[in-house]
Amino acid sequence: MQKRQILVTTALTYANGAPHLGHLVEAIQADIWVRFQRMRGHDCYFISGSDAHGTAIMIKARERGISPEELIESVHAEQLRDFSAFLIEYDNYYTTHSEENKQLVAAVYEKLKQHGDIATRTISQAFDPVQNIFLPDRYVKGECPRCHAKDQYGDNCEVCGATYSPHELINAVSVLSGATPIQKESEHYFFQLQHYEEMLRKWGQSGHLQPEVANKLQEWFDAGLRDWDISRDAPYFGFEIPGAAGKYFYVWLDAPIGYLASFENLCKRKPYLELNQFFGADSKAELYHFIGKDITYFHALFWPAMLTGAGYRKPTAIFVHGFLTVNGQKMSKSRGTFINASTYLQHIDPEYLRYYFAAKLNSNVEDIDLNLADFVQRVNSDLVGKVVNIASRCAGFITKNFDGKMANELIEPALYESFIQAGDTIAECYEQRDFARAVREIMALADQANQYIADKQPWTLIKQADKSAEVHAICSLGLQLFRVLVTYLKPILPELAKKTEQFLMIPPMTWHDRRTTLLEHKIAAFIPMLQRLELKQVEAMVTKPTEPVAKKEEKALVIKSEKSTLTEIKAEISYDDFAKIDLRIVRIAQAEAVPEADKLLKLQLDIGNGEMRQVFAGIKAAYPNPADLIGKLTVAVVNLAPRQMRFGMSEGMVLAAGPGGSDLWILHPDDGAKPGMLVK
Repeated sequence: MQKRQILVTTALTYANGAPHLGHLVEAIQADIWVRFQRMRGHDCYFISGSDAHGTAIMIKARERGISPEELIESVHAEQLRDFSAFLIEYDNYYTTHSEENKQLVAAVYEKLKQHGDIATRTISQAFDPVQNIFLPDRYVKGECPRCHAKDQYGDNCEVCGATYSPHELINAVSVLSGATPIQKESEHYFFQLQHYEEMLRKWGQSGHLQPEVANKLQEWFDAGLRDWDISRDAPYFGFEIPGAAGKYFYVWLDAPIGYLASFENLCKRKPYLELNQFFGADSKAELYHFIGKDITYFHALFWPAMLTGAGYRKPTAIFVHGFLTVNGQKMSKSRGTFINASTYLQHIDPEYLRYYFAAKLNSNVEDIDLNLADFVQRVNSDLVGKVVNIASRCAGFITKNFDGKMANELIEPALYESFIQAGDTIAECYEQRDFARAVREIMALADQANQYIADKQPWTLIKQADKSAEVHAICSLGLQLFRVLVTYLKPILPELAKKTEQFLMIPPMTWHDRRTTLLEHKIAAFIPMLQRLELKQVEAMVTKPTEPVAKKEEKALVIKSEKSTLTEIKAEISYDDFAKIDLRIVRIAQAEAVPEADKLLKLQLDIGNGEMRQVFAGIKAAYPNPADLIGKLTVAVVNLAPRQMRFGMSEGMVLAAGPGGSDLWILHPDDGAKPGMLVK
């Protein structure tokens, strides 16, 4: 196999806070892929860093009473600490606020300017007259001009999904001061992206992007490429544009150039490396970016265009992943599911999360869910109950009865060979980033190994004097199979691999080592490698902060498929208890939003015979336009005791199905269904 030269990056983590579990999806995905490539013998370098510029950094530092430089230095240390704790093995984790990046940004800008790709024009922007600062869209809030939802950001409405400019907001205010923004003109610098449209069209359809990303690019081409505003006005924390006093490069211009800066910084520590080796226009090395889907536009359009204009090569591929949800919903501080990396580390082994993410990740651009109950079950079932169980079942017999030395032959060579051959398929899964399939293949092998040991029952055979040699051979084969399995899992579970290497007294395992057999090989005494994950550990991690009573009441009004606790099934109830619940088909006669609540709709329900009931239901995210519900049929609990809420009396409960958030469904009109009918 020819040795490959590979450079891998993850998106730069914004330096206004420590990493959370959402950041770890990408870092773990990329780290697994890098470790696999290194196990295969390739030269694979892995870099990233802190995205350290922008208005948000400047404002956060001001709030803390420190300088932006002090803030980003502190956060950078937190990021590096947490990524390292999750076994993310970067060759260099740098910062965009560096001399290397400053020089590279200026050089890229100058080349783009020479090519005629930079234009200037006067624009009008929202300006805070109290703070004397131009406001980014997200620093303006007001009433949506489309659906009139309150407290919406200046770029899009989170209720109806509309996009707009900050000046279109009704009763807009500055997030910084509460003042009404004014419109103020300023000259800005623009990168003319349309100059690279032909190149981008060809490149985007040439296998460098996932199919769904390439299709998204086509939508952007059809809508028309627009100039990109690459400048910001003082005050701003970033690099000043050469020859333009008071103007700064927009953070998104210098952030991706931070990849080059991070690698250039690595080159200073590794003299055998050189920037153009991986970024030169004629480089034959491979360059891969792992990113989240929210920054696809910057990486799949602006970035290759900037690289081309500056005389650098384009990426070999951009690997885009989806977001992380927890228990089927967006991470939420109020639910205790907005989990920082450091919080997780206080309670749970980092390899457990690496494994769970790997079991969910594939090459598609789709969200993955951290279901906390499933997390506990899968760790205990797969890692403890299947993989490590093989070693714990076999090792004691070898150390106690055979002086810690494995047998001199393979009792079932065909079984062993089938494990070796499976490595080709598993390797292809890793290469294609289909880690979920790789895990399925590995666990299927683990099932075979456990079944083999269960069928042979060495614990029974050892009681028969004439079966000693057979027990020796059976348990030795079990450890051989265990070693192969851990070899396949090593990119995901590097610490488990290290413990296995120490236990088996072997050098660090490579992918090719799986073919090596350990005959008459001395092993160390077995020490438990992984502990069962206890429910209380996860519960401690997601302990919820105290919430206002109204918030708790809102949650109590919704029945969803999301598990409200980490247990699989709540305590049983008798049939007589269930029979007390009066479920009826009802018609929604009126529906309106509750202005004081983020999630509630107030519904008037026709339950039959002219009787009406008022119910508050937490389904606003799924039905932002309450009028859509009027006339629809659904099922309601009509004999629930009335409950006085801050917004009024709730006289029942509407039933909805779905994972939660915007994915909740009620019944639609159905022939023959009438209000008041019993649900049986």
